[in-house]
Amino acid sequence: MNYLEFEKPLAEIEGKATELRAMARNNPEMDVEKEAVALDRKADQLLSELYRNLTPWRKCQVARHPDRPHCKDYIEALFSEYTPLAGDRNFADDHAILGGIARLDDKPVVVMGQEKGWDTKSRIAHNFGMARPEGYRKAIRLMDLAHRFKLPVITLVDTPGAYPGKGAEERGQAEAIARSTQKCLEIGVPLVSVVIGEGGSGGAVALATANRVLMLEHSVYSVISPEGCASILWKDSDKMREAAEALRLTPQDLLKLGVIDAIIPEPRGGAQRDRAAAIGAVGTALRDTLGKLSGMDGAALIDQRRRKFLDMGKKGLAA
Repeated sequence: MNYLEFEKPLAEIEGKATELRAMARNNPEMDVEKEAVALDRKADQLLSELYRNLTPWRKCQVARHPDRPHCKDYIEALFSEYTPLAGDRNFADDHAILGGIARLDDKPVVVMGQEKGWDTKSRIAHNFGMARPEGYRKAIRLMDLAHRFKLPVITLVDTPGAYPGKGAEERGQAEAIARSTQKCLEIGVPLVSVVIGEGGSGGAVALATANRVLMLEHSVYSVISPEGCASILWKDSDKMREAAEALRLTPQDLLKLGVIDAIIPEPRGGAQRDRAAAIGAVGTALRDTLGKLSGMDGAALIDQRRRKFLDMGKKGLAA
């Protein structure tokens, strides 16, 4: 288990309980279960206290936790007959965005999302979830396919932002993001997006301009990272805590502002502590949301989606 900075007191307590039980296994005559159970109760209480009212910066830390389920985990657990589709038919295949045709409860859908990777090798292969232009052009191709065959689209958002490298800019990064966002607004099928970790900048919006935008309880969604914001406003990236507060990037703030439509509860201690429960909660939310959208025709879906984003600024000003 990887512990975050603010979880260090919890790590000490759980470590002591584990150590006691390990000592008992090596020496059967030792009776330490009573002490270990007391430590377990103390750890449970501390875990609840830590996660009861997370600050925005701590939400960022949890959203970036390396043990949280990633896009690939959700696809493997929730969807059957997943057939990945590769390439943008123009330049290359971008492994930062995964996508293809699959079935959710035997209903055909198109699913795609950013994949960060789970170890050093896979993180490099997936470019830490930061897509290049060809990734967004692949997303456009998949959305066109969904529109043509009347398949609902599900997107799983988890990215620090689009890749800012020179090559990406030379190949039209901004144009690719803009066209992906435009395509989200044009397709006449249900489009549901779930922010499962980080929703960073235009790299997230390019997949999240949806009929319904859902967020996991401890995910974040913002125009820029707290570190980037602090570097611009205060010329000091160490002021990321203040920036996180100002950005209003938590699901609770964004629901009040009308930026998102619902919050998916996470297991106590975050999705990283009970991956199966977190994935199951996302699956339940997707089924429920798609069920509510299934009765709308293509024109109504497009109109609802456009109005949602056109009205968003009005709600923000009112808040």
